[in-house]
Amino acid sequence: MEFYAENWIAIIAAAAAGFVVGGIWYGPVMGKKWMGAVGLTEEDIQSGNMGMIYGTTFVLSLVASTTLAHVLTYFPAADLGTILMVSVGIALGFLVPAIGTNYLFSQKSRTLFLIDATYWLLFYAAMGVVHALL
Repeated sequence: MEFYAENWIAIIAAAAAGFVVGGIWYGPVMGKKWMGAVGLTEEDIQSGNMGMIYGTTFVLSLVASTTLAHVLTYFPAADLGTILMVSVGIALGFLVPAIGTNYLFSQKSRTLFLIDATYWLLFYAAMGVVHALL
């Protein structure tokens, strides 16, 4: 399977997949636990500018997906397993340590770290699967 960073359909679909994972993870799966860990209430969440928050989040997902597509160009004959290893490896090797470092210094809870770190692993796994299939 060959990858091209110009495959905008894959880039947009992978960004959307990561975005959907976030909606599920921070909604029905971990929403209440996450809100408690960050000290927010339903009212706090609803008072935010949701258009700006979701719009910016999707743009950032597009940046992540585009970057992943560029990295995957170095693995032109990769199968799904290799692509998952690369995409989850990016999250595990770069994002999780960065989040962990920030949370240690800002004295955030272990619960919040585990919720957010797991999300990023799932986010990159979902993007990897979409890039592998498209």
